[in-house]
Amino acid sequence: MNGKTAPSPTFTLEKNIEGLVCGIDEVGRGPWAGPVIAAAVILNPDHIPEGLNDSKKLTAKKRADLYPLIISTAHTGFGTATVEEIDQHNILQATLLAMQRAMANLPLKPDHALVDGNHIPVLTCPASAVIKGDNVSLSIAAASIIAKVKRDRLMQELGKIYPEYGWERNAGYGTPQHNKALKLVGPSRFHRMSFAPIRKLISQGIPIRD
Repeated sequence: MNGKTAPSPTFTLEKNIEGLVCGIDEVGRGPWAGPVIAAAVILNPDHIPEGLNDSKKLTAKKRADLYPLIISTAHTGFGTATVEEIDQHNILQATLLAMQRAMANLPLKPDHALVDGNHIPVLTCPASAVIKGDNVSLSIAAASIIAKVKRDRLMQELGKIYPEYGWERNAGYGTPQHNKALKLVGPSRFHRMSFAPIRKLISQGIPIRD
């Protein structure tokens, strides 16, 4: 460690682009279960909530506090790619599909999109890929926060139906508890059948739960 503080996102990219700019980010590429959820956000330059950052750098409480502030001060849209679409298309293509849907669900059409990562979905406006964008752009950081909160809440609800997997704590990621539960009770219909750990169980003849 060199002792340097990681840079915080700014509004610089947005200011250098003419017209309405949205930030797009997703959450849920890595989990073994649940959908991918993306968000698109057009921030109001005069009312940007304080404390926006990469969602992974914030506590769950801080994300929950920021969620209503972002929703109430910015234009937002969400997009989902289901586990069936993940299995059909692969996780990258499903992620791009969720991002595309998120922007389509914005109440206003942006003039430019800033997309987290190095892949750009097919959009109805020009777009720029921004590597580690949630550390660079406030709009992408805001999108990362509301996408994370929305998906975590969904996994908490699904966890009430399937409590064995601990989704209210692990959000569908491959934790030891999740892995142990899979071996004991098998996968559910919300698991990603194309992901290696689930595919292996199915190949062993373990049935899928309703």
